[in-house]
Amino acid sequence: TMNNSSYPASLVGDPEAPAVVFVRGNPEAFRHRRVGIIGTRAATARGKHFAHTIGAQLAASGVAVVSGLARGIDVESHAGALSVMGETAGPPIAVVASGLDVVYPREHARIWEDVAMRGVLLSESPPGVHPEPFRFPMRNRIIAALSEVLVVVESRSTGGSMSTVREAMKRDVAVMAV
Repeated sequence: TMNNSSYPASLVGDPEAPAVVFVRGNPEAFRHRRVGIIGTRAATARGKHFAHTIGAQLAASGVAVVSGLARGIDVESHAGALSVMGETAGPPIAVVASGLDVVYPREHARIWEDVAMRGVLLSESPPGVHPEPFRFPMRNRIIAALSEVLVVVESRSTGGSMSTVREAMKRDVAVMAV
């Protein structure tokens, strides 16, 4: 809850802050500078390469990469962040639309574990909750609120990425696009 020291400070003053968050990993990750990287699930090879590269470069600079661990751009940005080793590497922060025990998509089970070990997984859904469609826009507002800057890599004019962009704009978070 907001009364706990593990609750992300950047969510405390947010007008749509979740009353409760579930965290798996090290909440110290929230103390790092944070850049959200989002984009289409149907990413091109070029978009995936860019997301991986920028994720790695940010982590190498000590910046935490924030994303939703979805297919495409999200997972590539975290894979890039996780490719950087060392104590000064920025930790990955993943905000998911299910309970922390319900991996979605299933093929991301290994990266979920890696994010939890090196950074933090966060959800407002309690354990056992499956990722229903209405939970993704709710997740997106948290991604926006946690991010100091939001980078969009390959997006259509509608969809989840633009939902996150709208949430970022409501919070005066700078939005950049590739």
